[in-house]
Amino acid sequence: MTLADLLLDEGLAIDDADLTVRGLTLDSRKVEPGFVFAALPGVKVHGRDFIPKALANGAAVILTDAPVEAPVPVIVVDEPAALLARMAARFHPRQPGHIVAITGTNGKSSTVEFLRQIWAGAGLEAACLGTLGVTRGDNVEVTGYTTPDAVALQAALDRLAGEGVTHLAMEASSHGLKQHRMDGVRLQVGAFTNLTQDHLDYHPDFADYFASKLKLFTERLPVTGRAVINVDSEWGGKMADAARARGLEVLTLGWRGRDLTIREITPRAASQSVVFSWRGTDHALDIPLVGEFQILNALGAAAIALADGVAEASVLASLKTLGGVPGRLEKVGETADKAPVLVDYAHTPDGLDKLLRAARPHTRGRVIVIFGCGGDRDASKRSKMGVIAANQADHIIVTDDNPRSEDPALIRQAILKGCPQAEEIADRAEAIRHGVAMLRAGDCLLIAGKGHETGQTVGDVVHPFDDREQGRQALAEREAARV
Repeated sequence: MTLADLLLDEGLAIDDADLTVRGLTLDSRKVEPGFVFAALPGVKVHGRDFIPKALANGAAVILTDAPVEAPVPVIVVDEPAALLARMAARFHPRQPGHIVAITGTNGKSSTVEFLRQIWAGAGLEAACLGTLGVTRGDNVEVTGYTTPDAVALQAALDRLAGEGVTHLAMEASSHGLKQHRMDGVRLQVGAFTNLTQDHLDYHPDFADYFASKLKLFTERLPVTGRAVINVDSEWGGKMADAARARGLEVLTLGWRGRDLTIREITPRAASQSVVFSWRGTDHALDIPLVGEFQILNALGAAAIALADGVAEASVLASLKTLGGVPGRLEKVGETADKAPVLVDYAHTPDGLDKLLRAARPHTRGRVIVIFGCGGDRDASKRSKMGVIAANQADHIIVTDDNPRSEDPALIRQAILKGCPQAEEIADRAEAIRHGVAMLRAGDCLLIAGKGHETGQTVGDVVHPFDDREQGRQALAEREAARV
């Protein structure tokens, strides 16, 4: 593909328009001869610092935001990340015909996976893309990012379309939206789950966090698109207002939803009985998920599918058989007395609150929780999560969770300000063994923070660590000790 092809309709005067471009990247280490290297501004460093490395590796074009001296064509624009996304969409031109993007603080991973299952149940070639990777059928390809960089994202879309995928549900992170990673994605539907405190280490304030999420409805969706929004919070109402002001078709859901209205949720042993109304027609069914927030995710996926024309009977049948998402209230085992051990990704104040509230109706005895907070991340949430644990749990074990460059003892100390009666066990594996050992009949152990993740980051080193595997090992040790 020529440089002129990649810049079609951009209105840019360029040298060497007939130059053949063999690839695009924003990582100088991945540059090959004939590549466009995007030298983008970053949080800590600027990509221009890596231009010499890119040139040494054979970069044929530089894309950046300020003039630089280079022996190859240099494209200078105010928003190079946005242009890179559009160029990547031209370089990898195929995309699934129906793409849904879902944003919000919590619930994105579950909602895209539930939507994939509902589509698949209707006989559609479906996939989902997000924090857990790219999922199609039983195959999961780990990507490592909620919203991959623009080049990787477009390459994934092109590949999925080539494999016959017609329906894709993808997560839209605040980082991805603010950094223009999704600018080249041809969306049909945008959805919103909720908004609570998170990522304030990246966003300067909550207003910026909200504004970044809002971009899905004010910029990324075409005016012919549809917005499906949970309006149980004030933020959902603001999202819906902004979408209507743009002229989008807006559907609302939730306890306050107009199109899909939740009437009743009753917890069962391993499921929940749900009554909801879809555009005036009531439905009652059991959904095999634990936690009210999971029902909201499942019904959010159902509303998207129903609005797209998937038959009600098919959607209802899929809701009755939904499979859980890895690391989201995932049961990893239970004691001989049937006390379950559950692993969840909850790592925000709201996420921890919802997790603890979800477990309570299903627990006759004590709710025991193990959690920590990440280093080099929003420090203001640490004591808040401690307070939530103190208010909602019967026993708390504060431990380490990706301390990164910070002193883990100081992180734990900040958490303990909110829950001074909690136990403190720095070693996460030891904390899990202790939590499992103290379980009695009727109790429930929640291990929060990592979910599906398989590493513990200390300094710059990622050590292998899986809460699910540690939970299983602790249960096996407990059982062996009984023999």
